[in-house]
Amino acid sequence: MRLTPFLITLSLGLAPAPALAQTATAEPVFSPDEVRAHVEFLADDLLGGRDNGTEGFDIAARYVSSRFDAMGFKPGGTQGWYQPVNIADYVLDADKPASITVGTKAFAGDEDVLFGPSPLYGDETQILTADAVFVGHGREEDYAGLDVTGKFVVTLIGNPPGTPPGALDRPAIAGKHGALGTIYLITPDNLKGAFPWAQAVGYFQQPQSNWLDAKGFPKGENPGLKIGAYVKGAAADAMFKGAPMSAAQLYAALATPEAKTGSFALKQRLTLQRTSIVTIKKSSNVIGVLPGSDPRLANEYVVLSAHLDHEGTQPDIEGEDKIFNGAMDNAAGVASMLEAARAFTQTGKRPRRSILFVALTAEEDGLIGSEYLARYPVTGSGKVVADVNLDMPILLYDFQDVVAFGAEHSTLGPIVERAAAKMGVTLSPDPMPEEQLFLRSDHYSFVKAGVPSVFLVTGFKNGGEKAFRDFLKTNYHKVTDDIRQPFDWKAGAKFAKINYLIAREIADADQEPRWYAGNSFGERYAKDAPKAPRPAGAPATAPARSPAVITIPVPAKN
Repeated sequence: MRLTPFLITLSLGLAPAPALAQTATAEPVFSPDEVRAHVEFLADDLLGGRDNGTEGFDIAARYVSSRFDAMGFKPGGTQGWYQPVNIADYVLDADKPASITVGTKAFAGDEDVLFGPSPLYGDETQILTADAVFVGHGREEDYAGLDVTGKFVVTLIGNPPGTPPGALDRPAIAGKHGALGTIYLITPDNLKGAFPWAQAVGYFQQPQSNWLDAKGFPKGENPGLKIGAYVKGAAADAMFKGAPMSAAQLYAALATPEAKTGSFALKQRLTLQRTSIVTIKKSSNVIGVLPGSDPRLANEYVVLSAHLDHEGTQPDIEGEDKIFNGAMDNAAGVASMLEAARAFTQTGKRPRRSILFVALTAEEDGLIGSEYLARYPVTGSGKVVADVNLDMPILLYDFQDVVAFGAEHSTLGPIVERAAAKMGVTLSPDPMPEEQLFLRSDHYSFVKAGVPSVFLVTGFKNGGEKAFRDFLKTNYHKVTDDIRQPFDWKAGAKFAKINYLIAREIADADQEPRWYAGNSFGERYAKDAPKAPRPAGAPATAPARSPAVITIPVPAKN
């Protein structure tokens, strides 16, 4: 669609907005028209779907920063309103097939050998030859008495008994011991369950994205490894030929209750070859700060976050419309965040804690912007105490309940429930636990940094289930997620108010939010932080990852 003069005015940051210094009112007023204006601008065709690294995203970022400026907030980024993020897009070069050569026999990629692309070694063919050592599960103790310097280490996937999920960082251990690269051995049992080969091949054939630190390392980590791969079948048989155990003997040993395999050198010399195509682009998180008023608490920060990006424009899809406008996902979330931010300016009463209002980049590419912000916080000596994340509220009906994914894990749950109750809205449990949504949006980056977090969406009551499921079926990540949907703008204002009330209570409370005692997220990511007593019914352990989500251990951040 074409921009109206009103939208053009908004894009220049000239539309009126209340300044923080305005006269205090008893209660803020939440405007459906403000929510509508934000969504209409952010989801306009002019922005081309707001893919990170594009001009359309930059326009959206400028729009959000102009709103923050008009509200009287302080710039919260490392460069004014912005926290720049370097993003690598990388894919295997299909014209230069990857392979592993065992002795003199070559095995092509995707058959019994699988490679992922590398964000570090772009536009050059890596050809690496070395001896190999089998290191069992790849634990520290499995390297005892071994010299793997300049060699490939071959390791099992999966966790050995007694090892919690995610606790074993094989690439880091291998890199510490001077390994050249890691090769995962995929057993017949792995192929039946944890590692579906065909899905893994499809995954690694797709373009990948990751953030880079100032030195160019993905996720800010350099384990020292140069390459990684997966092997099965005939390639694995060839690798273990002449070794103290054959591949078949190893599989048989793993099937026993003791499952003792030991570690040993392999006889065969290996050559790994791979070519990646890498594109580096720049994007930014947009951050506004409302400083806290209490000297004792102002150095604690509440984050109200929403991702600004969407899927961009895809010229090769069928049909006349090529633009993924992302009106609901997530212009609606950003609009709700901006309207909640505006409410703070209307009261004239600053919260006791400081608040970071954040429009995040590259959520659609793997929570990149939030992960970067959680890794490199902009709070100086201060700390983030909570994140309230807004992602894809379905603003199509007068919702009567909300779902706060993660509410059961910390004292944020009762805060959300009280805020909703003030508006006659109930807090409902997760209606789709099989989707594991708590693991799938930007708040989870803060969870992994030890911060209690919730992810709010509109609930299933009053027609919400049909609206939600119809949206997922018809419009989610499709070009039809645009402004032509029958938005209920009053619902947008209502959703903004609930999030304002949640942020206000967190910011003004005497005590910061706490994980419940015994909760696995708190125990894993904030082990030494104070815990709150766990109420009856609150889970002590994290739910298992959805079977619909393929879990592939990455052999090396290389």
